[in-house]
Amino acid sequence: MSLFILNQQNSVAARFLSQLRNVEVQNDSMRFRKNLQRIGEILAYEISKSFDYKTEEIQTPLATASCQNWKQKPVLINILRAGIPFFDGFLNYYDDVQCGFIGAYRVEGKNSHSININMEYVSFPEIDGKTLILADPMLATGKSLVESVEQLLKRGKPAFLHIAAVIASKPGIEYIQDKITIPFKLWVGDVDPMLNELSYIVPGLGDAGDLAYGPKL
Repeated sequence: MSLFILNQQNSVAARFLSQLRNVEVQNDSMRFRKNLQRIGEILAYEISKSFDYKTEEIQTPLATASCQNWKQKPVLINILRAGIPFFDGFLNYYDDVQCGFIGAYRVEGKNSHSININMEYVSFPEIDGKTLILADPMLATGKSLVESVEQLLKRGKPAFLHIAAVIASKPGIEYIQDKITIPFKLWVGDVDPMLNELSYIVPGLGDAGDLAYGPKL
């Protein structure tokens, strides 16, 4: 596994991440969703640098021009529900790719050891031999990501896997590195040091789904 951390570079992304974390800004759910989308766009751009490209000749109104285009379109997979605006950021840049959706959520226990993952919806296109991007904004324990990858691998084998998150925890990174058996690269906005007793990322930003769409029952 290799790791890209967006916040290690000085850029406007640091401002968006700061607003996502700030309790004084979080009460504006529209801005929260927009900033998730913005981080998705920036990570989509960074990931695109790793694709294979080919030269194509296109016709302009005046002459032909040599341009670079993907050799193969990636497949984009979204983990619901907090992942929707993050996924939209990717889709703004990868506007003609095939997409899949996974409904995965955790059943909370008293600590990280008692958390189970419910997988209630899985729908995606052919992934054999494809570059696969799995977008989930919060990598906390890593259990939902690992379960999602296992569901994908039951139905195909991608050529390469990119995992994208806004914020990841160090324990979560260690967990997926140990459990995911295919080659992959992790792309994150920032990495936080720990999980609390309820397995939320610390300092993190809270519950991304609730902040984006309101509290769930």
